[in-house]
Amino acid sequence: MLYFIGLGLYGLEDITIKGLSVIHSSDHIFLETYTSILTGTTIHEMESFYNKKIIPCSREDIENNPEPILSLAENNNVAFLVPGDSMISTTHSDLRIRAEKRGIVTKIIHNASIATAVCGLTGLQNYRFGRSCSLPFPYKDWRPVSPADVIIENQLSSLHTLVYLDIQPSRYMTINEAVIELEKIFCARKVVIKLYIGIARAGSDTSHVYSGKPSRVINHDFGGPLHILVVPGSLHPVEEEYLALFAGP
Repeated sequence: MLYFIGLGLYGLEDITIKGLSVIHSSDHIFLETYTSILTGTTIHEMESFYNKKIIPCSREDIENNPEPILSLAENNNVAFLVPGDSMISTTHSDLRIRAEKRGIVTKIIHNASIATAVCGLTGLQNYRFGRSCSLPFPYKDWRPVSPADVIIENQLSSLHTLVYLDIQPSRYMTINEAVIELEKIFCARKVVIKLYIGIARAGSDTSHVYSGKPSRVINHDFGGPLHILVVPGSLHPVEEEYLALFAGP
C-alpha cells in the first residue's frame, strides 16, 4: 500500500487525524522536499512527533529513481508525505500511476493547499483565478519570462494569477525579489501592473498579507518564509473591500 499524505501548510499540528493515524501504522515514511517546505518545523521534529524515521526525497529521486518507494510499497505500508495537499504536483500523479501499474494499492489523504488558503487570506474568489505559474531565481544572464507571459494572459481575461516562488536548499525567493524581477520584464514590455498581493507564512499564527503598488510591495517587510505572490486581475467590490480590511497599509 502506498499512501499520499498531505501535511498542511506550516507545522506539525496541521496534519489531519486520518493522516497521522496512517503514518503511525506505516512501515516506511518518505518526505517530498521539493514542491514546498513546512517552515514551522524540521524533519527531526517530525520524526520525534511521529516516532518514525523519515527519508527525504528530492525531485530527482521521484522522477528518476522511485524504485525504493515502489519496491517497499509492494509488501509494506508506505507513507509518502507532501507539504500542503498530497497531489499538488505532476510528479506525485506520476508516482501514483507507476504504483497502480505495478498492482500497488494507493490511497490519497488530502490536506489544506496554498491554492485555497490564498483565497481565504486575500478574499480573492477562487473561480476568478487563471493559470498559475512558478518564478525561479535568475541564473547569470538568464531571466525567466514565461511567468510574465502567464500573468499577461490572465490580465487580458481579468483573472488573478497565483505565482509560486522559487525554493532552493539554501534560499527562498521573497515577495520583494519576485516583484523586482517581474517589474523588470513588464517594464521592458511596457506592461503596467498596478497591484501586487504578497502572502507570507500562510497557515501560521504570524501569517501576513499585504497589497499595494509595486514600489510599496518591494519595500514592505514581509518577514520570514515561505512567501507567495498574487497578481490580481480586475477586482470584484467584495474583493476590494476584503483587501482594504485585511491587506492594506
